Amino acid sequence: MRKKSILALIGALCLAACSPRDFLTRRLATDLISSSDSFKAPQQFVLQTGVVSNKDYASPEYLVLQHHGWISATTAPCPAGLAPPCWDILLTPMGVETVRALIPPEEADKPSLSIPVARRALVAVTGISKQSSVADVDFTWKWVPLNEVGAALYSGTLHYNSTVGFREYDDGWRMITSQSNPRPGQSLDDALKNGEPAQ
Repeated sequence: MRKKSILALIGALCLAACSPRDFLTRRLATDLISSSDSFKAPQQFVLQTGVVSNKDYASPEYLVLQHHGWISATTAPCPAGLAPPCWDILLTPMGVETVRALIPPEEADKPSLSIPVARRALVAVTGISKQSSVADVDFTWKWVPLNEVGAALYSGTLHYNSTVGFREYDDGWRMITSQSNPRPGQSLDDALKNGEPAQ
């Protein structure tokens, strides 16, 4: 009886000495990626009203907004520094109604409107490749639209593949968060920027 209790105590102490971060598992990688500030930051779309270049006006995002009837444009003289042709972009009455609910009231009169349109959702961690105290974690994610403008600009069905670097420290595994760090592996910010559409 005494041997069993001593063995149980030794087993409990061994388990207590191991942190959940000592082993890089898919679950730990999922938790660290999905809880990071970079991953949780909402995607902002900056809508520039007033006179813009043809390059900006012909971008896919502005064409989608125009198709939905949220903006209209007329030709305008180009200010210094912009090559012709230029366009004067205005919100339509329907655009004003749609955008007004998405931005703070003090931002409504500004020519540059920053609209939160989507957030990231982690679909799955698809693989972990470890070498000594560093690892690359492959994961799939997608955009989840936050509103009507987000639904028009971002498909909730398109998935992206990314790879982020991890490093093992004395207190367990940590995700690489800054590319200024000269260690191997890609930071999460870079992994999200370099995400490729899944096949």
